[in-house]
Amino acid sequence: IRLKRSKHLTQTSTPSQRSLILDRLLGVPGTIKKCLITTEVTTTFFISPCTPISYTFVWRPTAVSRFKNLRLMIPYGRHSIDEVDIAAVVDVLKSDWLTTGPTLVEFEQAVAHTVDAPEAVAVSNGTAALHCAMHAIGLQPGDEVILPPLTFVATANAIVMSGGVPVFADVNPETLLLEPRAVEANVTPRTKAILAVDYAGQPCDYDALRHIAKRHGLVLMADACHALGASLNGRPVGSLADLTIFSFHPVKAMTTGEGGMVVTQQSEYANRMRIFRNHGITMDHQERLARQTWEYQMICLGMNYRLTDFQCALGLSQLRKLQGWVTRRQAIASQYDKALATIPGIYPVPTRSGVSHAYHLYVIQVAKEEFGVDRATLFSLLREQGIGVQVHYIPVHLQPFYQKQFGTGPGLCPIAEAAYEKMLSLPIYPLLQDQEVDGIVNAIKNEKNIMSTFRLSDPNLSSSIREDFHYQIGQRVCVIQQEWRSELSRLGEVIDGERDVTQSCSSYSEKYWVRLENGEVIDLGLAQMTEAQEMASKS
Repeated sequence: IRLKRSKHLTQTSTPSQRSLILDRLLGVPGTIKKCLITTEVTTTFFISPCTPISYTFVWRPTAVSRFKNLRLMIPYGRHSIDEVDIAAVVDVLKSDWLTTGPTLVEFEQAVAHTVDAPEAVAVSNGTAALHCAMHAIGLQPGDEVILPPLTFVATANAIVMSGGVPVFADVNPETLLLEPRAVEANVTPRTKAILAVDYAGQPCDYDALRHIAKRHGLVLMADACHALGASLNGRPVGSLADLTIFSFHPVKAMTTGEGGMVVTQQSEYANRMRIFRNHGITMDHQERLARQTWEYQMICLGMNYRLTDFQCALGLSQLRKLQGWVTRRQAIASQYDKALATIPGIYPVPTRSGVSHAYHLYVIQVAKEEFGVDRATLFSLLREQGIGVQVHYIPVHLQPFYQKQFGTGPGLCPIAEAAYEKMLSLPIYPLLQDQEVDGIVNAIKNEKNIMSTFRLSDPNLSSSIREDFHYQIGQRVCVIQQEWRSELSRLGEVIDGERDVTQSCSSYSEKYWVRLENGEVIDLGLAQMTEAQEMASKS
């Protein structure tokens, strides 16, 4: 904390001197402890002569919104590129083939081998992969595809782009994965396929889903864009469904910049997708060159979804490091699990038995009643500290397009909707350091402490007095959070401060203010005690 030099407060750097400033500014003694992302200030207030309350402020540096270098914020996900990756790309850039060349074939074969699938088709991005998969199964207008609402919109969009109808089935309340019983309840004569989503990197219950698919003659598909490197009972994701979709976006387990792939057990599906990704033409440039012909045939309406060879070169280089990265993600998740277990109201999404989790995301649910603030508030507070938390996802059936086009809306998937209100994704990626994980957890603890450190010292007080007291104190903390949080970020300009105390037989109040260098006086909030609270403090 840096304070401008003035006749009242001098700029200092030692903890003891800062404590003196804290005493002068707040009128109470306190201690200061530096943290990775914030500075903790622990003080003791006396709401009456005999009732001390310990309180921890979290004083933050200059507002994150002023940061010009966005890398100062810890993102929720981040790619890993090294010199080996760059050299692999450069080698292909110097070659004769930049697209539809030999590196594409090599990349497809390498991924197919990694996930134990006989066929793989690389395309330009994950959405293109989903679209290709819909074409492969022959989705027709009016055909229904059952999917969960907790996914990125691209999962459902690919169905709509192919003329199909997305049918949203609710999720399991613990794992947030597609619930097989909800799938069964949504099967109709128009159902063509089940599209499971391996949310956050955890494979779905494919045994149960396969049983449903077989009984009704459905195609079982896996949106595994989060789950490359995961496995279920020793079987890799990619071998569990009829078609499996992967994404190589920069925040995924590995990247090609942008890119996607569909792996499948059936060569017929693979052939359809190879034609579809190349404008619906039966032969690509390399095949025509080998046959020494200019002729080609367009047999269906297709897209240009080709992936370049230099992107495939990056993918090949990244693929060699995939297992190590997944192992690192699992270690970070374990560190989070242990640390967050001590914070009431914070619940990580559990992992199913038999699952090796890929941890594309690390998702927690925030229970407001236990933690003290809701998910939205915690999101804002952590973002202020430079922690790039995110929310995955707004349930797709609540998006305006789907409500208007398909008549979906609130109440359709109540479990997913309730989970959305609580969920928060914490940063996780291989380059995230252990001390950064500790800093993120400490920041969450600090926000919990803000709402929980006010406690009456006498445990024998009646519950009604105690609840009223806690409610009023909670209101006081909200004032501190809302007003001090913005003003104390300007401590570099503070030149004076004082606490005014007024006490009578029926009330007690404290008023805090600071004067800035420009002469502006800022009231930091007024906290008052009612007569009931005064009785509680005397007791």
